[in-house]
Amino acid sequence: METLFGELRFGTRRRTRGTAYEAAAEYTGRWGWAVAVGTGSATPADGRCDCGTVHCAAPGLHLGLGPAVDPASGTGTAGLDVLRDGSSPAALLLPAGRSFDVLDVPAQPGLQALVRLERMGTQVGPVLGLPTGRLLFFVAPGAAQRLPDLLYRMGWDDTTLDLACHGEGTYVAAPPTVLGPLGPARWLRRPSRESAACPPEARLLLGTIAYACHRTRERTPVTA
Repeated sequence: METLFGELRFGTRRRTRGTAYEAAAEYTGRWGWAVAVGTGSATPADGRCDCGTVHCAAPGLHLGLGPAVDPASGTGTAGLDVLRDGSSPAALLLPAGRSFDVLDVPAQPGLQALVRLERMGTQVGPVLGLPTGRLLFFVAPGAAQRLPDLLYRMGWDDTTLDLACHGEGTYVAAPPTVLGPLGPARWLRRPSRESAACPPEARLLLGTIAYACHRTRERTPVTA
């Protein structure tokens, strides 16, 4: 996946932790997102998580997770201090279902859909690339509950598409988090004040994304 997401390395453990602290401060202070510090085990080499969530977006990092830092209420700020003093792993997780939900698709159709959406002038929110081979489109909260109905209304069968949506109760690994041997999470489209505060409604992106997933599935040869 290096050709899609590039390569990101940190020279020292201290630098990784400092970068994680700065990123967490940006997520909470500039974008108003809640942040949690990953407390689970390292991400397994196959990218699968014991939580049972389809295409977990924080594999192995969120199990046994404590309270998130919530900028709206000011609670949980001790978590950032733990990052700053270097006594905790530098894994930053964003709780979905609060400020955003996340459409989760394979990297190839996700990139194709991203190009098409931007060519059409569609406003796209933050887009995150995971080294598990998945692209995450940030959309307005509530999409996870409505996804089957939205796809049905657009004429798609959600069981035939490799497309998931993460909402309340799930977590997303945020840069500069490194997912074990797989590599780091990376922004393909960084958040801005507008996109962080008002991510697009899922229905505005879903048709293009679903079509790209469908076309990729059609072209993938069936193996015995």
